[in-house]
Amino acid sequence: MTDARHTGGQRIAGIALAACLVGLPATAQWPQFRGPTGQGKAGDVTVPLKWKPDLHIRWKTEIEGLGHSSPVIEGNQIWLTTASTDGKTLGAIGLDRETGKILRTVTMLTPSHVEEIHAKNSYASTTPILYDGKLYAHFGTYGAAAIDTATGEVLWRNENLAIEHQGGPGSSPVLFRPAGLLIVTCDGADAQYVAALDIRSGREVWRRLRSAPLRDNPITHRAFATPLLIEYQGQHQLISPGADQLHAYDPATGAELWHVRYTGFSTVPCPVFDGEAVYFCTGYFNPQLWAVRPDGKGDVTETHILWKYDTAVPDTPSPILREDQLLMVSDKGLGTVLDPKTGKRRATFRLNGNFSASPIDVGEHLLFCSEEGRVRVVNPEPKPRIVESYEFPGRLMASPAVAGQELYFRTDQALYRVEETASGNTPPASTANKKREGD
Repeated sequence: MTDARHTGGQRIAGIALAACLVGLPATAQWPQFRGPTGQGKAGDVTVPLKWKPDLHIRWKTEIEGLGHSSPVIEGNQIWLTTASTDGKTLGAIGLDRETGKILRTVTMLTPSHVEEIHAKNSYASTTPILYDGKLYAHFGTYGAAAIDTATGEVLWRNENLAIEHQGGPGSSPVLFRPAGLLIVTCDGADAQYVAALDIRSGREVWRRLRSAPLRDNPITHRAFATPLLIEYQGQHQLISPGADQLHAYDPATGAELWHVRYTGFSTVPCPVFDGEAVYFCTGYFNPQLWAVRPDGKGDVTETHILWKYDTAVPDTPSPILREDQLLMVSDKGLGTVLDPKTGKRRATFRLNGNFSASPIDVGEHLLFCSEEGRVRVVNPEPKPRIVESYEFPGRLMASPAVAGQELYFRTDQALYRVEETASGNTPPASTANKKREGD
């Protein structure tokens, strides 16, 4: 199921188009899950690949509560979501990018009923969006909220997005700037839909139920994937994986454009797009990686699938595209390089450890973060190889962020800023100034 495809240059152009749809140019800092493009691309940056804690950690700030969301960055502010361990307080923490000092801690939601979560999850695993001085967060069944980052004021709350996660929330929101919509994914055991909220008021603008039939067992109805905004042949599309199906919607209206069917649930990885094809993982129990042309209408399962791959496909980390390479790492640390045109395997590499965080591309290298706190620096060409490895205390469940020449790593204990020229700069910041706002 292969066909002729366009050049690698056109694939890279497609990635840039995706960035525009999310609402920020490709030069933006790190506004959402997986960066400006939503695909883990940091662009042409120079970041430290060899480092020592006493030379390259600009600051370390302990983070109150627990969260697996990635940090988001705009200007001199860094924000991340966090939650109390019992899930009864959901909020966000804002830090000064230069010093690591905590500027404010804001309570966004205080749910009255809290579900149990999976052992690998947290109540603040979804990454927020930072845009134009506002922070937009979605905490799954507990609701969504927006705050003014300059004042800490909660601008709105929407607590009408309830579903039964059976494991906790996991899908991060995306921003469709042309229509001013925050798009949230709600794939629970009891209900499955995608909804768009007005970013000024939090009012629900549209809601679209999953259309394809599901299996009888409610546990197989759940999914936790973050969607991807793309543009293809002049049409905006929201690429949204769910249980047993992936849909493409018109992000302005929620109208369904096309869908494919598969067998898989608890889907987590975010799709990627190269300007010609969408690549996505199907989910538990036997995950596959599929490539599909995004120019169909209705059910395109039998007509638009280009290829499928079924060995060491991740359940959790998202794949990543690099020019003519499609790379992924399984949850157990086996890396694979595929030809995106054909789906043929080019190489494998072993990272060791367990992986939940998604890799990021930092120019000539890739960064892979294991749950055990290890960062592997991989040179992907001609055959992937580990060129450096370093370790943080604690667990690394969150995907890293990049801004300028700086790397940001969130462990289950702290947030770190790492950079090439950190020696002699501000010492590690404390967790002072923890004034709670928005209560």
